[in-house]
Amino acid sequence: MFLMSSSKNGVAAKELERQLGVTYKCAHRMGHKIRQLMQSGEGDMMSGIVEADETFVGGLSKNMHKGKRKVRGTGGIGKTPVIGVLERGGNVKAKVVNDVRTKTLLPNIMANVAKGTTVCTDEWCGYNALRKAGFQHLSVNHGVREYVRNGVHTNSLDGFWSQLKRSINGTFHHVSPKYLPSYVNEFVYRYNLRGSEQPIFHDLSAKVAEQHA
Repeated sequence: MFLMSSSKNGVAAKELERQLGVTYKCAHRMGHKIRQLMQSGEGDMMSGIVEADETFVGGLSKNMHKGKRKVRGTGGIGKTPVIGVLERGGNVKAKVVNDVRTKTLLPNIMANVAKGTTVCTDEWCGYNALRKAGFQHLSVNHGVREYVRNGVHTNSLDGFWSQLKRSINGTFHHVSPKYLPSYVNEFVYRYNLRGSEQPIFHDLSAKVAEQHA
């Protein structure tokens, strides 16, 4: 638990295997048991300025745009969609989904963001229903290289996606769709505790103590 809590980019099962002297199967199971402790609660509804965005994890680079150009909602071949919302200066929430169409994006935002909140997105049409749903919707057009306009951007959430992907590619190398939600939860947990004065190890230890109280 200390190894996983002291690493910004996570710890692969092979590293746990080497450090602890256990089998790979045991190390893999231990890693996911610890990630279960990193589950975030529902938390408060987000307000102020909120960024909403989506990303795609996995797949081969050569397949990056196959299928995506026609239907962005399904991503490229072999890629798994992840959607997220981030309150400026606050927490992030992210989840693995089947697609990034309006029917998936809108309920997620409505469940996590207070009505009337300003929601910043990119130009993806899946967000077009936000204003009708009671939100103040502002967007930038990444397709024409517009990334910031008068405070409207998704750069904070893009930064979280970047950290997530760097950690998966650099530490775990490959994560199957089956286990991806567990890794997404891990990095949401790490991000949301970034400003905490209490070390992650102490927080995880407290959760273990609660479970066995």
